[in-house]
Amino acid sequence: MKALAGYAGSVLRVDLSAGAISTERLNEKWIRPFIGGTGYAARILYGEMAAGTDPLGPDALFVLATGPLTDNLVPGGGSLSVCCKSPLTGAWGEARVGCDMGGTLKKAGYDFVVLSGRAERPVHLVITDGAAELRDAQHLRGRTVLEKDALLKEDGFAEYDTLVVGPAGERLVLFASVMVGHRAAGRIGCGAVLGSKNLFAVSVKGSGKVLPADPDGYMKAVREAHRIVKEHPNTFGFTALGTMGGYESSDAMGDLPTKNWQSNSWGKGERIAAHFVEENFTGGKGCYKGCPMKCGRKVHVKGGEWKTPEHDGGEYETIGSFTAYMLNEDVDCAVHCGYLCNEFGIDTISTGGVIGFLMECAEKGLLSEETTRGLDLSWGNASVLPRLVRMIALREGVGDILADGVRRAAERIGGGSEAFAVHVKGLEGPCHDPRAGKTLAVSYGTGNRGMCHIHPLETVAYDASKFDFGLRSFGLPDPEGFHRWEERGKGEALRILQDAGTLPEILGTCKFYMYVGITPREYAAMLSPLLGREISGEELMEAAERTTNLQRLFNCREGFSREDDMLPERVRSLPVSGAYAESPECAVRDYEGMLDDYYDARGWNGTSGAPKEETLVRLGLA
Repeated sequence: MKALAGYAGSVLRVDLSAGAISTERLNEKWIRPFIGGTGYAARILYGEMAAGTDPLGPDALFVLATGPLTDNLVPGGGSLSVCCKSPLTGAWGEARVGCDMGGTLKKAGYDFVVLSGRAERPVHLVITDGAAELRDAQHLRGRTVLEKDALLKEDGFAEYDTLVVGPAGERLVLFASVMVGHRAAGRIGCGAVLGSKNLFAVSVKGSGKVLPADPDGYMKAVREAHRIVKEHPNTFGFTALGTMGGYESSDAMGDLPTKNWQSNSWGKGERIAAHFVEENFTGGKGCYKGCPMKCGRKVHVKGGEWKTPEHDGGEYETIGSFTAYMLNEDVDCAVHCGYLCNEFGIDTISTGGVIGFLMECAEKGLLSEETTRGLDLSWGNASVLPRLVRMIALREGVGDILADGVRRAAERIGGGSEAFAVHVKGLEGPCHDPRAGKTLAVSYGTGNRGMCHIHPLETVAYDASKFDFGLRSFGLPDPEGFHRWEERGKGEALRILQDAGTLPEILGTCKFYMYVGITPREYAAMLSPLLGREISGEELMEAAERTTNLQRLFNCREGFSREDDMLPERVRSLPVSGAYAESPECAVRDYEGMLDDYYDARGWNGTSGAPKEETLVRLGLA
């Protein structure tokens, strides 16, 4: 059978319980409406995994996903997505990691890998040019991420692209990450899912090619996309400063959650950012070969108590989580904690979130001496942070409570701590604050994977920075027409922003290229010659809307409803300190009304939050 242009054309199936490996063709009826990536993966998980499946049980499925634009030639094309039912939230789970592995997987002959079952002992999945095998991985048990990488190189896999789970994934920490070097597919606990399956590593090598239907037309469109990126005014900032370039401005605009979300500004942003650039930052680096933007950071701590080797890290979310979130002014310690999170394979945002929560519990006298065992949990105490990271990753002492996430930790600690356990659907809040721009409030509430700024999109950029992502021709209202603190009338804008933010995960690209001029038009221009059929930006936006709704159906089937779209009261309330403590208009005053506007724009039932029948019919999901 002739391969589909633009795709490797095959799905690898691995039953870890039976040790059985098989290959099947892409389902052409599924791939066209969902295109690929997290869209096709949603179709697999919704269609093949029963409601109520234990995400850490053998019946749970785990998908490695690429898209048609997972290609290092494409701006942002060095991507790999992982999809599963999240053990942290019980909801839809997806995460992306920037790396070469996605493109290599396609060169090896596979667009997707679907994992099921549970191996009796630790195993290593090896994929080489259309063939796969399971190898013993007992020697990897307990090793850190870079130790596992080194052992795999010694085993003869130096020329392979490899992902691993760290000790946290082995111990089923519910926010454990899947790691490619020190790049993370984080947040949702995908590392715990692989750990539960006793799959400690996946290595891929491929020498094949995925051929475009029209090679000349494809390369012409790719070169044009590179030109747009090169000439966009935002590109220099990403290359020079990466995501940490926004730390100071986030603090100034009230976009920096502080002291476990008691405030949205700290007033120390300039000094923290300056120290990071002068003392910790060593250079920019693309997370895959050929990235023209190179927003990844190389960081270290030169000496002293927190001496740390150079590594990939120091992103805005990591530094924010280990500084403002817990009032820690020691940036060197924050960098060191980020390194430890990478080595143990745990999400930096959730780790910072549960530690900030623990400090507030200590402040309010909710922790016994038996629980704290002499730990000094006072706000801003840097010395305790690395120890807590280790305790969480290894499930030691109070770390065992925190390793299940802030929602479950609050249930165990009690004493009213649920009121300041900040999460949506069980996913801890990241370092962007909806009191800086109100669309972010509803985006946090309705995001399919929970309280996330980047899946589907950091919409505070629309409200506060007046950035339209090139989406005006797709119906996005002019952001200049809204004050950032306005609440009503933004439902349609949020729908469009979320669907556009879903598109890169479907196509297999990096979302940050939306900030430097790549819109659905550019994606369509590349896809049309790649796939050999004319595709419009509007068709892509509809595919993204279809995917968003199917993931929503996944959540509805798992018992989620409007009640689970609520934003914590603390995040909606007037900050108790900081630059905006006297600005009552920054508080989220009518969240229910904003949610109604959004549901109307989505075509979802106002009571249940489920997609209406006419919406499903229109999208071909009925």
